[in-house]
Amino acid sequence: MEYRTRSFWLDSLVNDPLTPRPSLPADADVDVAIVGAGFTGLWTAYYLQQRDPGLRIALVEAEIAGFGASGRNGGWCSGLLAMGLDAMAKESSRGAAVAMQREIFATVDEVGLIADKEGIDCHFAKGGYTKLATSPIQLERIKKSVAAEHAWGFTDEDYRILDRDETRARIGADGVIGSLHTPHCAAIHPARLARGLANVVERNGARIYERTPATAIKPGVVRTEHGTVRAAHVVRATEGYTPNLDGEKRTVAPIYSLMIATEPLPASFWAQVGWAARDTFNDGRLLIIYGQRTADDRIAFGGRGAPYHFGSRIDPSFDRDTGTHTKLERTLKQLFPGMADARITHAWGGPLGVPRDWFSSVGLDRATGLAWAGGYVGDGVSTTNLAGRTLADLIVGSDSDLVRLPWVNHRSRKWEPEPFRWMGINGLLQLPRSADAHEVRTGRPARRRSWLINKVLGH
Repeated sequence: MEYRTRSFWLDSLVNDPLTPRPSLPADADVDVAIVGAGFTGLWTAYYLQQRDPGLRIALVEAEIAGFGASGRNGGWCSGLLAMGLDAMAKESSRGAAVAMQREIFATVDEVGLIADKEGIDCHFAKGGYTKLATSPIQLERIKKSVAAEHAWGFTDEDYRILDRDETRARIGADGVIGSLHTPHCAAIHPARLARGLANVVERNGARIYERTPATAIKPGVVRTEHGTVRAAHVVRATEGYTPNLDGEKRTVAPIYSLMIATEPLPASFWAQVGWAARDTFNDGRLLIIYGQRTADDRIAFGGRGAPYHFGSRIDPSFDRDTGTHTKLERTLKQLFPGMADARITHAWGGPLGVPRDWFSSVGLDRATGLAWAGGYVGDGVSTTNLAGRTLADLIVGSDSDLVRLPWVNHRSRKWEPEPFRWMGINGLLQLPRSADAHEVRTGRPARRRSWLINKVLGH
């Protein structure tokens, strides 16, 4: 079976031919230069324009707006944070960690409000996120996670356990015995949001130069293949593509996540499985999977498991991994056997930006004017919005609550040099799969491997 290898989200933009904007024509001087026209860069430009409409803003993008993770992800605008409450409290305080979590909950609604305000039809549907349990081990793990969240002061309004019948009323996946549900998540069409945001910030006066790869970022300067952009503030918003910049090879590891999408499924299938609220979902296995029901009644489904490539290499050929895509299709059909004959139309992937400590960050060095945001580890659809608002406040000098959140000016240490990086990351990436296999084979939790996964991979 031949699949379309472009992201379903980008491929379904029927009224957008994805024609590149002009490249940087010559050297330029602006107030703020942003490297990367994905969600981080676009939200930063958007909120800077709200704070100070007179700012001269330029974005330089290696491909086209939304080309990277912003146009390829699972479409979860979620209240999830990669680093977790314990790590944030250690970085700052317990109160600050809770404030950060509350702020990302509110960010889900902020994205929907701005999309509506700006007329961006990104298929926003706030049905929440449901984490399914298909075994007693998974259910016990989910219950412990909810108890841990409640210990931080969150309530059933934020995270609650659903029994088998309540779960099946939301998503009738095969073999479910319960679930966790949180309302703090919306399913979206991410490419519609990214491309719509690009149009808005351009209409508001920002310049977006596409097919303009940045080669280096220095204080006051962005060097590209087409010229130099000079600015008082320079923002690095390159996420998984950061290793392509001079001197940034070990800043984040580009770890691939892959996806598939089905053809539109018939009404008879949806009558069987429900899923009326378009919850985003995954399950209690340790190898991360994720899915959503799209607005046109497909299932967009993804997961981890693809290898890390030596030297932090990024290449279009890595967007496809036959073994991983085949396992994704098999897993999806195990969860929803009623779609067994459905055709898979798209199979794609792309790199995530993963910092060494799994701790997302945003910051500004006032001495140099260099700013950054990233390291979202796959939870960036909402987090980028919070990053954009925070960067805008930092750059214009606003003393807001956002600039005191625990991730502001956090510095992750560099990844190890090769070959240790390649050996360590790929070894760690195998842990969830082996732990899941142990649990299926023995019926007992893989406690040691689970502990290591939580400790090192930040799950």
